[in-house]
Amino acid sequence: METSEYTIKKTRTTNSKLNQVDWDNIPFGKLFSDHMLVMDYKDGKWQEPEIVPFENMSLHPATSAVHYGQSVFEGMKGFRTVAGEAVTFRPEMNAKRFQKSAHRMCMPEVPVDLFMYCLKELLKYDDEWVPKKDTNSMYIRPFMFATDGYTGIKPSDTYRFMIFTCPVGSYYTEAINLKIEQDFTRAANGGVGAAKAAGNYAASLYPAKLAQDEGYHQLIWTDAETHEYVEEAGTMNILFVIDGKLVTPKESDTILAGITKRSVIELAKDYGMTVEERKVSIKEIIESIEDGSMTEAFGAGTAATIAPIKMIGYKGKKYNLPDEEKRTFSKKVVEDLDNMKYGRTEDRFGWIEKI
Repeated sequence: METSEYTIKKTRTTNSKLNQVDWDNIPFGKLFSDHMLVMDYKDGKWQEPEIVPFENMSLHPATSAVHYGQSVFEGMKGFRTVAGEAVTFRPEMNAKRFQKSAHRMCMPEVPVDLFMYCLKELLKYDDEWVPKKDTNSMYIRPFMFATDGYTGIKPSDTYRFMIFTCPVGSYYTEAINLKIEQDFTRAANGGVGAAKAAGNYAASLYPAKLAQDEGYHQLIWTDAETHEYVEEAGTMNILFVIDGKLVTPKESDTILAGITKRSVIELAKDYGMTVEERKVSIKEIIESIEDGSMTEAFGAGTAATIAPIKMIGYKGKKYNLPDEEKRTFSKKVVEDLDNMKYGRTEDRFGWIEKI
């Protein structure tokens, strides 16, 4: 079905909050735009999507997602270019990953063209909510959850797909400290680690809180079987510059396929840099910090974009990374990505989608 064949119902809010926004002081994830998109799945098919005023929902006490966890989501961003256009960054990759997550969680897939249609219609409707300041952006949250009112363990027959948006500032405002996790596990082989499932994040909260109580921002998760190999860094994928090469754990069924990470890898190759996607051991990480061969470590994700790491904790010892002046690669990546997103330079990869 072509995108032009879809229809959508729209209801404009009578109580816009737009004039109450302090655009110079935007918290992350606490300010919501005027409207949201809602689309229900029933009788084996997706119903007509609708844009409605942002408001609370009414749910049955036995709503399946609340009890049995069928819930997946995506994180995306929109930007205002210097020419005044609203754009998004590689949205089709999010749409395809959303399908993979839904498939793994036994949920109906949203066709990519329908996903894109819903996304663009909502962003056009709330165009004025896309920040004009080039240090800010629009965080976009598509998600889907099971809606059957039934207390039996089975895949739901009905689902709701939604998108809401938030104008945001920076997720991290400084270089971060991470602790290598040795006891708890984020994901195991054969599990749902490669899906962007809500339960993955619920399971990570307690170990992350223990690390935060020790002064760390987040965790570096390790493999479930041996705890000897690096996987992800809390809310982000993780990458290292070792001996002038970009090194990062290879994607697997325990690691989320990051869109920002993939973009960083493609930029590195464009720069002529050697990239190694492979197993990365804790031993290698610690030794490369100690002998000075690691010049940078950073997280990559939609919310954080690029988050430089200044210290890694392991078995009670803190290992400091090189100072800011040595973060030449990640700084170049941030500048390159920002220039493309905000329309300051040519989008030489075709990553930017105009709304």
